[in-house]
Amino acid sequence: MGKLRIGIAGLGTVGCGTLALIERNRALIEQRTGQTLEVVAVCARDRARTRPVDLAGMRWFDDPKALAADPGVDVVCELIGGSEGPALETVREALRLGKPVVTANKAMLAHHGAELARLAEQAGVQLAWEAAVAGGIPIVKSLREGLAANRIRRVNGILNGTSNYILTSMRETGRDFETVLAEAQALGYAEADPSFDVDGIDAAHKLALLASLAFGGRPRFDAIHVEGIRHVAAIDIAFAEELGYRIKLLGTARMTPEGLEQRLHPCMVAKDAPIAQVNGVFNGVVVEGEDVDAVLHEGRGAGAGPTASAVVADLVDIARGTRVPTLGVPAERLADHPIAPMAAHEGSYYIRLMVVDRSGVMADISAVLRDHDVSIEALIQRSRNPGQAVPIVLTSHETTEARMTAALARIAELEVVLEQPRMIRIERL
Repeated sequence: MGKLRIGIAGLGTVGCGTLALIERNRALIEQRTGQTLEVVAVCARDRARTRPVDLAGMRWFDDPKALAADPGVDVVCELIGGSEGPALETVREALRLGKPVVTANKAMLAHHGAELARLAEQAGVQLAWEAAVAGGIPIVKSLREGLAANRIRRVNGILNGTSNYILTSMRETGRDFETVLAEAQALGYAEADPSFDVDGIDAAHKLALLASLAFGGRPRFDAIHVEGIRHVAAIDIAFAEELGYRIKLLGTARMTPEGLEQRLHPCMVAKDAPIAQVNGVFNGVVVEGEDVDAVLHEGRGAGAGPTASAVVADLVDIARGTRVPTLGVPAERLADHPIAPMAAHEGSYYIRLMVVDRSGVMADISAVLRDHDVSIEALIQRSRNPGQAVPIVLTSHETTEARMTAALARIAELEVVLEQPRMIRIERL
């Protein structure tokens, strides 16, 4: 029986989880691969920190590049994180030396994926990254291998468990964003600085990679329209329920006549859509292919167990000798797709306005919408005492982003409109 000698750079939640999983399922892995997976070297910033795994007998490195260069290491697991710095340098070093790499680093791949894929192919080794997107959900293998015979029409995904937990809890309890965010931080679902999660950056990194796999282009994080969930209010979630929708932070990639559309923002989806049932910290990805129609993948998108499961799955592939292009097609064939401008997006919209309750308000708003070729599909208008602030909620028929944003800019200038209009796109799934 052969042996695959592993070096793990990064001993945080995922690194320790990977060590624990390899040890716990050693016999099962040997049965399935015909090889022993043995962690022989580790690297982390703090040697003195107490960790929930036994590191006895493993070589310790302070420099992850030195770990990658260790001749006793066959494969490098990069679990440091970050798009630049030690993580990127370590992966480049391992690939330069002809060693396969397993990584969970979506930020690094979203910014440098095409370069690293080219280095891996030049070295004739595998760069595996199942753990970088949606934790324990095998969405990378599904897109790259299981659905390889399909022309992909669209990918939609709930790709961040923190944001999904916050939106789910707001809907279930009626509480506001700040209150639920504080609870998520207390429970460990959100970081002390939650910006990457609630502002959509984490999910957008993952969307860039899914779009690359689905459409054969190089990852283009800079081409994604990104909005987070800070502006979603409890009142919007309540109105969404009344209208038959739920609000999800959704990433979407699809090919349009204008080019590749990539957008990550809050969406209203019909309550009976399968992805509307993905709640709490769970992730969900719907892939639409010409021959399979829609396939839903759902599961835990983060945490020691799910992410370690994906890391070890990649190690199993390497132990078996599995070789596939890093991004689904050879690096030299990765396309530079034209990028569809967000202004060209076509869809329906939810709009909430806070206005002074007086006669003629709705007529003024309707006139602006008419002038910008936006038609109303549904309207909720509740009056209180004359002169008081009151919400007006409407949904539109399909129109373009350019028309809607121009109409809202004009509506915001009306004297009776008391605050910036709130807009949430409606996604038909």
